Amino acid sequence: MYLQNPQKEQRRLQQSLLIKTHQQMTTNLSWWVAVSVNILLLLVGQVAATLLNRYYYDQGGNSKWLETLTFSVAFPILYIPLLFFNTSVKNASMQQDCYRPPFLSLVLVYVGIGLITAADSLMYSYGLLYLSVSTYSLLCATQLAFNAVFSYFINSEKFTHLTLNSVVLLTFSAAVIGIRHESDSSTVDPRKAPLGFFLTLAASATYSLILSLMELSFDKVIKSRNFSSVLNMQIYTALVSTIAAFAGLFASGEWRSLKGEMESFEKGKLGYLMTVIWSSVAWQVTNVGLVGLIFEVSSLFSNVISTLGIPIVPVFAVILFGDKMDGMKVISLLLALWGFFSYFYQHYIDYKSQKKGRDVEGKDETSGA
Repeated sequence: MYLQNPQKEQRRLQQSLLIKTHQQMTTNLSWWVAVSVNILLLLVGQVAATLLNRYYYDQGGNSKWLETLTFSVAFPILYIPLLFFNTSVKNASMQQDCYRPPFLSLVLVYVGIGLITAADSLMYSYGLLYLSVSTYSLLCATQLAFNAVFSYFINSEKFTHLTLNSVVLLTFSAAVIGIRHESDSSTVDPRKAPLGFFLTLAASATYSLILSLMELSFDKVIKSRNFSSVLNMQIYTALVSTIAAFAGLFASGEWRSLKGEMESFEKGKLGYLMTVIWSSVAWQVTNVGLVGLIFEVSSLFSNVISTLGIPIVPVFAVILFGDKMDGMKVISLLLALWGFFSYFYQHYIDYKSQKKGRDVEGKDETSGA
């Protein structure tokens, strides 16, 4: 039969190939749109949250546990994308195996990562209190270097010369900032700058550890990385982190000073409430973007994009808080950007290599047909 109509069979194969190509182009466009939106959410949320947290301290706020609480307390917002994408979640779950992770294992994962997240948020709060925004932001760039190390040992990621270059550059970037002990903001105590330096580095390392542990949990415990499972990871770990922050707020006795802190806030009670509320919302907007990038790409890529906010925050810090961008900070910023682009370019090479492999497989299937 095929020999009787070779031209007709050829046209059928060409039409089939055109349909597959069109479907692939549509899928790729949708993917790029989703990734772009998530990148925007992550960058805007992260920059806004960092500036609002610093603004809280500059206007008279002093509660480290309250600041820690803002990192996670608005987690119910994450139910919005979960409900919005409810249909796609159901479709994805139908395509996945019906594997249900043990309840006790899930609880241990959520509680463990949630408690580590609370400790990480507290260190970030202290770091932002003892450092200027620009210095704090540049030190946060080291999370990429820590991410590379943790991914190598925990997630079996490969080290390349570009990855190693990124680690070295980001380490030097932090070292350049570390040798500066003077303060560049009137609200920052220069005597506590070394402690802020250490805590911010520790927080960056812990943040990278959290991402690697999430990646390991998805692979070994949850055994799924659909939108629902990724969002649940963020929601329940944030719930545990919020409970821990509330416990710390009351155990430390800081809750007693909140009323007086609100009344003495330079922008008034309304300004105090708006600062706390919007910083909480901004962190969850950041988490929505973070979750989206973990779902669409990987936790490593989400960390790379998070670091992209580094050159943005200091610019706003100079405008809004009067931070100084001296020569040492410029050098640190350039080293951080160089390290970031090295890491990003490695991901680009990996993406092109994977895409080439998929294209070759597609051609083989078509020729085989």
